[in-house]
Amino acid sequence: MELSSHPASPNSFQGPDGMENLGSILKQKATEKHHRAEVMIAGEQLRLRLHDGKLIKDRRYHLRTYPNCFVAKELTDWLIDHKEAPDRETGIRLMQKLMDHYIIHHVCDEHFDYKDAKLLYRFRKDDGTFPLNKDVKVFMRGQSLYETLISVEDSILKVREENSVKYQRTFLACEMIDWLVQEGEAANRKEAAELCQVLLEHGIIQHVAGRHHFYDGNLLYQFRINFRRRRRLAELLSENSSRALSDSPDSPFCLRKLNPEQNSCSFLSVQPNKEIKTVSAVRRSSVTSLAGGSNPYFNLSPSLGFLPAVECNPKSVLKRPVTNEELLTPGAPYIKKTLTIVGDAVGWGFVVRGGQPCHIQAVDPGGPAAAAGMKVCQFVYSVNGMYVLHLDYQTISSLIMTGPRTLVLEIMEATE
Repeated sequence: MELSSHPASPNSFQGPDGMENLGSILKQKATEKHHRAEVMIAGEQLRLRLHDGKLIKDRRYHLRTYPNCFVAKELTDWLIDHKEAPDRETGIRLMQKLMDHYIIHHVCDEHFDYKDAKLLYRFRKDDGTFPLNKDVKVFMRGQSLYETLISVEDSILKVREENSVKYQRTFLACEMIDWLVQEGEAANRKEAAELCQVLLEHGIIQHVAGRHHFYDGNLLYQFRINFRRRRRLAELLSENSSRALSDSPDSPFCLRKLNPEQNSCSFLSVQPNKEIKTVSAVRRSSVTSLAGGSNPYFNLSPSLGFLPAVECNPKSVLKRPVTNEELLTPGAPYIKKTLTIVGDAVGWGFVVRGGQPCHIQAVDPGGPAAAAGMKVCQFVYSVNGMYVLHLDYQTISSLIMTGPRTLVLEIMEATE
């Protein structure tokens, strides 16, 4: 990745006219990208709420089923009922903002504006069309670092005071560099500093007074984004939403994680009886090779050590045991499907259990696997081209965890 050119001096936003101009441009671009990040977070929080409220579901229209979509008119009603919009006009503007930022789209892409009508729209994250461009990858890397830092004991993120002003989520530049190198997030201090410079240019971190670019020293910086704060959708209508709202107390309503623990998370899984249960499951704690595997600033730590086995909904979702012979018998009531699942910042969003064959025990309805069409009770036939019907779930989990972020699964599903 090419980094924007900037001076290494702490006075990068001061000095000659040319340097001041560069500083103002960097500030403006960082503010724009910060707003884009706020839109993504607010959009994701809305998506989770709509899934929970059953507004997002499979819908049938003209003999065709459209999975994971919502009716625009119903959503406008919901926004007003839940005090997210004072009127229908504001609700339309809010959803148009999400369309403009490629968060939602019409299910057939026949309408490029949001219409308050009986039309079907879908969140791009629910159908795998959300664009993973450079800005999104930087955002995901910043979020991953933030979640790790606030969950560890003796975190370098603290409330600190400078010039009689208290700042939230602050860190000394040199301490952040030390931590990144120590945790394997960067190979050396130079690489760590360049990563922090990119995060600053994307509005994720900033100098507490907004005067300096990032450099390895004793200046005080902070995370500009509070990833855990519950957003109000009305904030999206202001480009100047970078006010002190981000200093609100952390909210447990963060992106899909519930009560996050180090290297694990809880997520909602839908069982065949449609009950919603909380399932604890080991998931990859960070995204690897966010920039295609060649860029040092966006390859997270290669360590993929395994945690002790977690009892995850020990009662099988299968109604009865199924053998490999039954699956492979000619004419058996099973069909084979291929699913391509692109992992996000916390993994792929499903749990495998059993053995010979393994089955899908739980699926996060807001995760990448659900968006790709995965369901409970499917059987895992192959992982990235490798036949696995004869393997147990620990071995299959190992293959998945040590493989690429884009996972290609062949599954077998009952036709009944």
